[in-house]
Amino acid sequence: MKFTCDGHAGYADYGKDIVCAAISILVINTVNSLEEITKEAVQVEADEKAGRISCTFLRQPLKETSAALMDSLMLGLGQIEAQYGKQHCKLTFEEV
Repeated sequence: MKFTCDGHAGYADYGKDIVCAAISILVINTVNSLEEITKEAVQVEADEKAGRISCTFLRQPLKETSAALMDSLMLGLGQIEAQYGKQHCKLTFEEV
């Protein structure tokens, strides 16, 4: 199981894009919380210039607290998608 955030929101010019900033804060805070608070075993890869971050969970099942963090991330991103539209934040779920 993993999640990936890929690309830039394109809501406003670089440095003024509130949607991109909101998404970045949610994702980075979730990754930091998974590592620091829950001590979940994760592998994180990031390319800041491309606007890409990927977090792979190295053990299953997730700890209960980690699952709650993931639910919170999906809630926040879903609210951004609903408010600003899929052209700026599009959630995609895949079952593997």
